[in-house]
Amino acid sequence: MFDLILHAIPVFLVSVVLEGLSFRYLPDDEELGYEARDTRTSLIMGIGNALINIGWKLVVVAVYAGIYLVAPFHLPAGNPLTWVALFFADELAYYWYHRTHHTIRVFWATHVVHHSSRHYNLSTALRQPWTPFSALPFWMPLALLGFAPWMILLQQSISLLYQFFIHTERVGKLWRPVEFVMNTPAHHRVHHGSNTQYLDKNYGGILIVWDRLFGTFEPEGERVVYGLTTNIDTYNPLRVATHEFAAIAHDLRSADGWRAAFGYLFRGPGWSPAE
Repeated sequence: MFDLILHAIPVFLVSVVLEGLSFRYLPDDEELGYEARDTRTSLIMGIGNALINIGWKLVVVAVYAGIYLVAPFHLPAGNPLTWVALFFADELAYYWYHRTHHTIRVFWATHVVHHSSRHYNLSTALRQPWTPFSALPFWMPLALLGFAPWMILLQQSISLLYQFFIHTERVGKLWRPVEFVMNTPAHHRVHHGSNTQYLDKNYGGILIVWDRLFGTFEPEGERVVYGLTTNIDTYNPLRVATHEFAAIAHDLRSADGWRAAFGYLFRGPGWSPAE
């Protein structure tokens, strides 16, 4: 039961259908809505991610459990303050996971999948990578701090469940105090923008406070252009899942020395030796 995402799949699908119908019967010329091939690709990516995670979560549980066993203390699940602490610890872990997956290319090769659609709707939330393995280290410290593995995975699922519903153009800006604290559709639209001022902004999960604290917050202003700075022009799920890994492999083959190879792997996306 700690993985709410599997149980929420019917809710996700019904929500996608309802949002799609809303675009059909309540159209808005400024919103992109749905495109059949794009939506199909997003759904296939989501299904693939769910299937891969059925096996991968066993590895994750084993790693967290091993760390939890050697933790100096175990936090009581029956204490409400434990869950408050877990909420903020998970949010901080997610912020740095998300930020590094935009600024380190080998991590970006996984996360770029989620940004590869030029549309922004609830189906885009389901466009998830088939290589989720790089997320593991970012939550390992929580097990060492004494949070039980099932609690960590449950809180991760709660965060992802919340984030599904902010992938929409159907909701404008909310009440200002909410926009100040919470990650909202407006904030996350910015995150999916390829506009220059929107790049590498708004990494938060449920909260937007870490972005405000660490200087990565950007409010929604001009119309967001969704997708990548260089779009991949394919609806093939396998290419969507692997195109950046293929690009890294190509660059490594042409690398002139270990410094260039290091840069292609661990510098930001788009880095070249000339920089």
